[in-house]
Amino acid sequence: MLRDEVLKLVQKHAPKGTAVTLSVPEDARLGHYSTNVAFALSKIEKKSPLEIAERIASDVTSSKSPAISRAVAAAPGFINFFLAPKALHEELNAIAKAKKNYGRSKVKSSKLKVQVEFVSANPTGPLTLANGRGGFLGDVLANVLENAGAAVEREYYVNDTGNQIFTLGKSLLASLGFVPDDETLYKGEYVSEWAAKHKKDVEKMRKDPAKLGEKAAGDFLKLIKRALEKEAHIKFDRYTSEKKNIHAKGYVKKALALFKKKGVTYEKEGATWLKTTAEGDDKDRVLVTGGGFPTYFLADAGHYLETKERGFKAKINILGPDHYGYVARIQAAAKLVGLANSKVLITQAVRLIRGGAEVKMSKRKGNFVTFEEVVEEVGADAARFFFLSVAPESHMDFNLDLAKERSNKNPVYYAQYAYVRAKAVVAKAGKIAGKPDLSLLNTPDDAALLFQLSRLPEVLADAANDYAVHRLTQYASTLARAFHTFYEKEHVVGEAPALAAARLALVKGSIIVFENLFRILGISAPSKM
Repeated sequence: MLRDEVLKLVQKHAPKGTAVTLSVPEDARLGHYSTNVAFALSKIEKKSPLEIAERIASDVTSSKSPAISRAVAAAPGFINFFLAPKALHEELNAIAKAKKNYGRSKVKSSKLKVQVEFVSANPTGPLTLANGRGGFLGDVLANVLENAGAAVEREYYVNDTGNQIFTLGKSLLASLGFVPDDETLYKGEYVSEWAAKHKKDVEKMRKDPAKLGEKAAGDFLKLIKRALEKEAHIKFDRYTSEKKNIHAKGYVKKALALFKKKGVTYEKEGATWLKTTAEGDDKDRVLVTGGGFPTYFLADAGHYLETKERGFKAKINILGPDHYGYVARIQAAAKLVGLANSKVLITQAVRLIRGGAEVKMSKRKGNFVTFEEVVEEVGADAARFFFLSVAPESHMDFNLDLAKERSNKNPVYYAQYAYVRAKAVVAKAGKIAGKPDLSLLNTPDDAALLFQLSRLPEVLADAANDYAVHRLTQYASTLARAFHTFYEKEHVVGEAPALAAARLALVKGSIIVFENLFRILGISAPSKM
């Protein structure tokens, strides 16, 4: 990565051990990369940030690195770096050579076996928008980690036992009048539809709501799988049954025994508690109730233990907005079972906007808009791109009108249209004889596009390290903007053969980068629009 070359140079000319970060300036006139490291060093060296910046900039420029043409200090103490044109030309050659592998890295060890658990919605009804947001996040994060060299398993944890299944059974009974309805039961057209379709089963199992709930949950899980795989193009490597894979195989009891062996449990008020406060939780948590029943928390600890025993070194668990209070306790359990290298990501709520107003009700389900409805309305590509465009920890407004618009205002259309334009240029240009002289790519728009193409490896590496996959959609928009500007100002067809060949190489490099980026984002690379 070119950014790494810049980073090494700064570290070489700064005091040993100095933490250096680089950013891309919004104004291209300020260079390709910038650092504020001089501000941190000023406190140590007792000198002004600008004085330190000038010294480092001079040292970097004097090093005559092939990666950098110059470094410039800027008040009040920033250092801006300009990449050498030849370095960008060589990176274009690297793109052409690597093709589908351009952007792959070994940021994560191939020995890192990581499980990404996402969606994991209770099979008691359709997927919500929060489920879908977590679904796209988990799918792309898994792609990013695989691209970085890790071995990844995509897991859907099926909560197919316990109170929610019993409640589902009661909800079905209530819809046919066998038990009184109340506010604790599941609502929606899907409940009454299933009950009416399976009326004989409901009557037969009216005295066993849990069994009835299990049967319905099996059918709802099939609908969930269809919505994820057929509509949203999200696939899982494993559907883990809480009942069959965790309870039946004894992992709940194994987790409890492990905690007792480690001496991190105690008895109080007839219940068994786990000392989660010792691991940063705000209070200790119950593992077994006074009535002798294991809690959901203990079952989840058993799930983490099962994941650990299947050889995973890390786990990433993506949860919805109602799980904030759950993070500390599950992180504590993860550490105690041997999965300290785990992470919980929380997605925030989603508002649907149509015509400038919030959409609150579903036409088909009555009480909420389903994820499947949104995907069907706007298409999988737009749904995926829009859900991924905002950091998961931020609330988001999903503009249905914009998502369906086929214009450059729509960011996914804008990115895909850039790719279509690139393909059209290559088709129109045909073959141009001779090896391209990339030194002819010297206009500001040539250079801007070259730089954005070179950034793919760093963007993917950063996402693999901090899990912020929304940076990929942001990069897609930036790359598309650079290509559209290049397309509108520069030409391939009609230029002198040497320049045409160089520009054609640049367009072909753009196609490779777009295809690699789209593949990881999970959106299509259309042939026409």
